[in-house]
Amino acid sequence: MNVLGFLLVFTLQMASANSPYNKNHTFFNDSTKKLKAPLNWFNLDLETDNVRGISTEKAYKEILSNKSSKTVVVAVIDSGIDIEHEDLEGKIWVNTNEIVGNGIDDDGNGYIDDVFGWNFIGGKDGSHVGHDTYEITREYKRLHAKYKGKTLNNVSKKEKEEFNYYTKVKEDFLDNVKQYRETLSNIETFQDNYNKAIKLMKIYLEVDEVTAENIKNVNSEDPKIQGAVQLLNYAFSNGIDENQFKEIINYYTEGIEYGYNTDFEPRTIVGDNFEDKKEKFYGNPDVEGPDAEHGTHVAGIIGANRDNELGIGGVADNVRIMALRAVPNGDERDKDIANAIYYAVDNGAKIINMSFGKSYSPSKVVVDKAVKYAQKKGVLIIHAAGNDAENIDETANFPTATFEGKKKEAQNWLEIGASSWVTDNNFVASFSNYGKTKVDIFAPGVDIFSSIPGSEYKENSGTSMAAPVVSGVAALLMSYYPELSAADVKDILVQSAIKYDDDVNKPGGGNTPFNSLSKTGGIINAYEAVKMAEQKTLQIRKK
Repeated sequence: MNVLGFLLVFTLQMASANSPYNKNHTFFNDSTKKLKAPLNWFNLDLETDNVRGISTEKAYKEILSNKSSKTVVVAVIDSGIDIEHEDLEGKIWVNTNEIVGNGIDDDGNGYIDDVFGWNFIGGKDGSHVGHDTYEITREYKRLHAKYKGKTLNNVSKKEKEEFNYYTKVKEDFLDNVKQYRETLSNIETFQDNYNKAIKLMKIYLEVDEVTAENIKNVNSEDPKIQGAVQLLNYAFSNGIDENQFKEIINYYTEGIEYGYNTDFEPRTIVGDNFEDKKEKFYGNPDVEGPDAEHGTHVAGIIGANRDNELGIGGVADNVRIMALRAVPNGDERDKDIANAIYYAVDNGAKIINMSFGKSYSPSKVVVDKAVKYAQKKGVLIIHAAGNDAENIDETANFPTATFEGKKKEAQNWLEIGASSWVTDNNFVASFSNYGKTKVDIFAPGVDIFSSIPGSEYKENSGTSMAAPVVSGVAALLMSYYPELSAADVKDILVQSAIKYDDDVNKPGGGNTPFNSLSKTGGIINAYEAVKMAEQKTLQIRKK
């Protein structure tokens, strides 16, 4: 029981690490699960509120209250956005040169009826790619067809490098499939034991509901009762319940059925020539798609209405969210991400939020070209570091700032780890990736309350939530200090971070100084960033 219990808790913590689009909410929320996060905590202040927020409210109150601002467009490349959410009213970008639903490309940009953005994983008939395979599955399928039954000794010299790559892909793919099946079996076993324990304790206690409170004083010599209490105490203390079981079992089942299924091929829905990486004009204008929870949550963090007394207040108050659907329930495809970046840049976005990632990127050069284009046009890219609790200095989480085959890095890129609100040594999210040379900065990403489809709200966790916090601060600076370039904003965000050298619980286990987990050793802070932006703007105006 204890082994399975530990396995389940670890799996619940880490499940989103392998999540298809870095869905980035953990199925049980981090080491702070027993504590309740203050509402809208990510905007609060450490000194005033005793939580490690980014001091957004302080910045507005003490510096920005009487200042004018300029609207800034932030592109959210994600799973889709509920553009009719009550807390996003007036916050969605509108292409005013396009007429809704007339079937004509009014502005001549190649995309018909792209009023609110574009869906790069939809079909011309209005259909959608919901689930897709993982990139490793696609690579295994492609290479297995070429090298099945071959060894290093019977491939050509020209093929040896690719064959070695295939060997690694095959090993990883088969290991992952095995792990998914074994984990699913273990979780189902634990769920069965949990249900039996609940049933037994209902009879023993003569109650309709079993809680942590009513089993606290159970004192029985019956080994079955003792075992049930032990299991349930373990489950309750770690926040495990039927909802977690349902969600995690569904996650692994879908992974096996879709993500690691070499026979599953949904791309025909899109109808593009997938091998033509330069092709742009495919998809449809439905930016919500079949599952827009993740993208809607991200959009709310960036720019949910701060004045309507509904739900939450986003970080930026004068922002428009450009909705770009390119991330399915499965791994995103490089071609779609590149095209989404081009679209964002060409249609006026100043910031691009990318809360997704994967372990393989066979067409990385295509994404790199789009990133270079964004850099040339002065567009800032904010990317989530991922939820594997790994050092991405050593293990890549694509897309990356480092260009393929070169040591050069994109200068318009920020890589974001996730932090929590607590003030003790648990303030680094247990799931967050890190890296002294690859992660730039940390930001709030645990139990973030934000918008989800249907004008509802929910707490989610992940570096996916941390990235839009940074995008929101970047938009805030560009909005109130329009003289600042993307390079200026990046420098300010990094330099104004609140630095910590405390020892913290390291993601994946052990202890380490916080400043060893990123380039800055800091957590983003809107108040300090605004103060620095004030100074920088004065310098620019004096020139």
